[in-house]
Amino acid sequence: MEARAIAKYVRMSPIKLKPVTNLIRGKGLNEALTILKFTPGRGSEELEKVVQSAAANAENNFELDRDDLYVAEVYAHYGPTMKRWRPGAQGRASMILKRSSHIGVVLKEKSSTEKEAGQ
Repeated sequence: MEARAIAKYVRMSPIKLKPVTNLIRGKGLNEALTILKFTPGRGSEELEKVVQSAAANAENNFELDRDDLYVAEVYAHYGPTMKRWRPGAQGRASMILKRSSHIGVVLKEKSSTEKEAGQ
């Protein structure tokens, strides 16, 4: 069984989010939340909200045990980019790109063989 959560149009570049997503991929839920709590930067806060949401979905919708969950997939894809202009020297204009992201997390339940191997 799997539970997922997606945060769309997060006003942060996926380039800043991807190093944080790599830290928690494949980790247990409690370990992933601890890593995100103590990782500096705004990207970890946004990702922590999505992981918490996926955990709540797993508990409420699928009645899964929180201790048996792990982060199976986590991604930060490009969302739409807002284009703005900044005045430059000698009448020129330079473009400012305000990037956004779509963050997704999939939590799965450990199988019985994985539980025995972990203990």
